[in-house]
Amino acid sequence: MTPTEKSAVAEKAQTASGASHDTMANAIRALAMDAVQKAGSGHPGMPMGTADIATVLFTKFLKIDPRQPHWPDRDRFVLSAGHGSMLLYAVNYLLGYEDMTIEQIRNFRQLGSITAGHPEYGHAEGVETTTGPLGQGISTAVGMALAERLMAARFGNEIVDHFTYVIASDGDLMEGISHEAISLAGHLKLSKLIVLYDDNEITIDGALSLSESGDALKRFEAAGWNASRIDGHNPEEIAAAIEQAQKSDKPSLIACRTVIGYGSPNKQGKSSSHGSPLGQEEIALARETIHWKAEPFVVPSETLDAWRIAGLRNAKTRKAWEERMTALLADERSEFERRIAGDLPADLGKAIAAFKEKLVAEKPKWATRKSSEEVLNVINAALPETIGGSADLTGSNNTRSKEQKAVTAEDFSGSFIHYGVREHGMAAAMNGIALHKGLIPYSGTFLVFTDYCRPAIRLSALMGLRVIYVMTHDSIGLGEDGPTHQPVEHLASLRAMPNLNVFRPADAVETLECWQLALETKETPSILALSRQNLAAVRTENSDRNLCARGAYELSPASAKAKVSLLATGSEVEIALAAQKLLEKDGVPARVVSMPCLDIFDKQSREFQREMLGEDTVKIAIEAGARYGWDRYVGPDGDFVGMEGFGASAPAPELYKHFNITPEAAVAAAKARLADKS
Repeated sequence: MTPTEKSAVAEKAQTASGASHDTMANAIRALAMDAVQKAGSGHPGMPMGTADIATVLFTKFLKIDPRQPHWPDRDRFVLSAGHGSMLLYAVNYLLGYEDMTIEQIRNFRQLGSITAGHPEYGHAEGVETTTGPLGQGISTAVGMALAERLMAARFGNEIVDHFTYVIASDGDLMEGISHEAISLAGHLKLSKLIVLYDDNEITIDGALSLSESGDALKRFEAAGWNASRIDGHNPEEIAAAIEQAQKSDKPSLIACRTVIGYGSPNKQGKSSSHGSPLGQEEIALARETIHWKAEPFVVPSETLDAWRIAGLRNAKTRKAWEERMTALLADERSEFERRIAGDLPADLGKAIAAFKEKLVAEKPKWATRKSSEEVLNVINAALPETIGGSADLTGSNNTRSKEQKAVTAEDFSGSFIHYGVREHGMAAAMNGIALHKGLIPYSGTFLVFTDYCRPAIRLSALMGLRVIYVMTHDSIGLGEDGPTHQPVEHLASLRAMPNLNVFRPADAVETLECWQLALETKETPSILALSRQNLAAVRTENSDRNLCARGAYELSPASAKAKVSLLATGSEVEIALAAQKLLEKDGVPARVVSMPCLDIFDKQSREFQREMLGEDTVKIAIEAGARYGWDRYVGPDGDFVGMEGFGASAPAPELYKHFNITPEAAVAAAKARLADKS
């Protein structure tokens, strides 16, 4: 449909203030053109092409209230095609979000503005998730839609009843993660998930046909979705398709055939409008084409009024929801509010303290994955908002506690999700669950498969989400599965990620304490790296304090003034304790420092760090992983006992001997360094 043809249709869609659909959509196009041009970079083509879709969605369907942007029962909107961020910024300005001023639009992509190049969660109201890496938005939205159903099963449809809408691009659907996510959504029949696909047949390199010949609609249908194709520039077709999707018992894909850069006479329909400013001359021509006479960054009052009225249209709906909340029993209302706020119940601390006392008394020799399972039996009983899961490794990850019931398409009252072999989709869905609020997601796979989850883990850290990744089989200690499954560099690479806590506990007590820290940390995701092999109890005395809370603590002091500090994590703490005995036997006073979380340790005071590492001692670090990152702790006079390459296939005890990760190796390293020092 050409701009002229579309104008005729738009004249039929008058708003209460008299502004046509066409004029309202063109306000988005004009702001996008102007902002990208002023910034000197950006993506005008997508906002111009999807302006009609956004206008219909935001003014007629989306249940939001810009004056109360955190209203829990609002619809969620995810701009998965995050490169088109000006679409969302323009809409939020037009709707009347208080923080999205015209000055912010003018400062698009500039330092200190809330209008980043891609939408950033926490920067601006109305931005529900960080998007940009393609595929992440649509996959995160699956988690949001899942969370909506989970919360509705707990609090009822009178309190939780909203849709999750997505605008996605060709790139989103090409990325592998989207295949995982749509398969999960179809399996669970997440019928309140509606994806509007910007079907413009253009990628950066040119025509979509250069790299894609598949049928997106058939793929979605095969995954259990409803799928249809419409004219993405016809407001009546857009509205009818959304209305139909709202009634579906399946998730819905609406392929909206659009023209990228719509309204630009020389660049519409071409990849040249995708990722560069149009240029002043082309913008002037585009203004003529869409009949936009206003100056740059100016929206005529009649058009702006129409948008602002649309922004107010859900105020009564929100107030009616608040009245229903007020009518709830006080306990139920306070429980809902507690969960949405992300606060933990007071009884959790008591349950953890009681279980710690039990573990210290019994000293179980468990693999830390087994310890985690036992901890979850306690946590999940005291913390009803936890939502567990596993990427088809439940029996290996031990992430399902005794009373957990599986979530199914027919029953969302359960709290355990079978994610299937979809590690990346699982991680993104957990981000969506956390972003929705009201639930605390955790799930598991093998530590080596964090490689499959990494982009979503990075977004967990970037957005500051309480997402807990239970990553088992954390070293060569997993044994016979061999080097493909034995993580070597993973601990080091994950520790390099900002705002991510990587926990590697040494026994059941440390596992409990690390779980407690992960739950108490609201704005940082956590990885629990857990062993397959059984480990001896190293915490033999009870403490009211969480000794892991500062990242490191002295587990076993030296018999006299220490000459050696043995620094270890996880399964290698056992080795450090054995090495300490050998050194003490030879007259070399040594101490053992357990370091379950280097990320937290790095945030402590220099004084505490020096105390823990042991000034004037030779420092030997022991970890069945890569050396990378440890030299800053051991210093030039210290040494590292660990892996120098990939693992091998054999029973765990043989592997530790083969790779020389033994008490004897630690002793030899300590003595050699002491000799060098003397």
